[in-house]
Amino acid sequence: MTLGDILVKGCREYPERVAFKFRDREWIYGDFEVQTNRVANGLKKLGIGRGDKVGLQMLNSPYFIISYFGIVKLGATVVPLNVMFKGEEVVYQLNDSNAAALITSPMFMPMISQIRERMATVKHVIVEDLDQENTYPGILSLKEMLEGEDDTLNLDYTVTDEDIAVFLYTSGTTGNPKGAMLTHDCLVANADQTRIATDSTGDDITLCVLPMFHSFAWTTCVTLPLLCGGKIIIHENFAPQAFLRTIVEENITIIAAVPTMYSVLLQVPEVNPEHYKKIRLAYSGGAALPVEVLKKFEAKYGIKVLEGYGLSECSPVCTVNPWRGVRKPGSIGIVLPGVECRIIDENGNDLPRNTPGELLFKGRNVMKGYYNLPEATAEALRDGWMHTGDIGYMDDDGYIYIVDRKKDLIIVGGLNVYPREVEEVLYSYPKVAEAAVIGVTNELRGEMVKAFITLKEGETASEREIIKYCQERLANYKLPKEVEFVAALPKTSTGKILKRALKS
Repeated sequence: MTLGDILVKGCREYPERVAFKFRDREWIYGDFEVQTNRVANGLKKLGIGRGDKVGLQMLNSPYFIISYFGIVKLGATVVPLNVMFKGEEVVYQLNDSNAAALITSPMFMPMISQIRERMATVKHVIVEDLDQENTYPGILSLKEMLEGEDDTLNLDYTVTDEDIAVFLYTSGTTGNPKGAMLTHDCLVANADQTRIATDSTGDDITLCVLPMFHSFAWTTCVTLPLLCGGKIIIHENFAPQAFLRTIVEENITIIAAVPTMYSVLLQVPEVNPEHYKKIRLAYSGGAALPVEVLKKFEAKYGIKVLEGYGLSECSPVCTVNPWRGVRKPGSIGIVLPGVECRIIDENGNDLPRNTPGELLFKGRNVMKGYYNLPEATAEALRDGWMHTGDIGYMDDDGYIYIVDRKKDLIIVGGLNVYPREVEEVLYSYPKVAEAAVIGVTNELRGEMVKAFITLKEGETASEREIIKYCQERLANYKLPKEVEFVAALPKTSTGKILKRALKS
């Protein structure tokens, strides 16, 4: 089954059922199918087809979902862009993926206008709703596509479940971000695996507040409910009071959140758990959920939270605490149906239960590789097993516990921050001689970025000065929140900076 087949099925079997709601407007499955066909036909007229890449940068909205499905119906590949990215970050991912087009919103046009000459392969920019202030020659209107294109899509080729549907950019802990190539089958299989593990049905109503560019949101809050014929309530972002009010008003049964959001919800006063009885499932992912936060949240709201684990290269869900049966706080649960797990030592030998080692996963949800990076692909995928770099162990009942995250990786509010990317910006500042970035514990966001800097001889600088420089070049969640100036950075005998010494 392809992603497009999900919509064909919905249109055929329950065309009048509501697929999603945004603000006060509802889209039924029949209209959703038509709208995606119109986007696909509009892109087709531009010469975009099977194997082409299309960037997508929007806040959560029906137009994000419609655009995404319009792209994949052509057999083209979506390149989701973080809405917090600055110009340089957008340029890198568009150029690295060889994107032929970009679909975006008016709010991003001032940035796009500044970088358009450096978007080397992008021939077309399609904006949700044009305005005269931020337009330039050659720009197109998504609204016009949705109003004027044909309702039926006719292709002279067949889109298969092995076509690459999306590039999810991730860089592990070193180097530039890499495009993890996920097929239609990867995404549909992972949604179905999660459906089985959580007993999700068409009766569920899912509240989507996590950003749709993030794989956690896309699988659990979009693909899964659409696969089941369920209903999605869309919020542009997370606002605690609006989030709680919507749960009650829309009879929400499923929510998904990162640990930071659960921590924030604990700060809301005067909560009546009776208001939230219809919620049968709350996912937690993106980062480790502190057991104390889980216990306090469940006690306050009366909502059962299931922590899971995943990574972009696996579409992303690999494990989750079961909806039926035993749930173990502090554990990331058991593997999904159809997913296999190994835990190995440094020599690749399988380890016994309750012994920490590297987590490996295998299944239909695992990526095909990194785009144009055969060596990185060979390193990550060996005999079909995805090497996560995360250290964990499995107990006697098959429940998995994470011992440590990928070396040096920082997770801020569920979003990955790769130290080298921040360090590259710091090194570009004329006064900086050396720099190292680590993650430090933060009660609200899980972790925050801290930078250690050695200045060039004779130079002086302030913490505020360094952070201001980074603000112009990095998304806000990647910014150092603390800067410590040191005379020298600890190093090995070969000159490699010892980050574990900085963390001690």
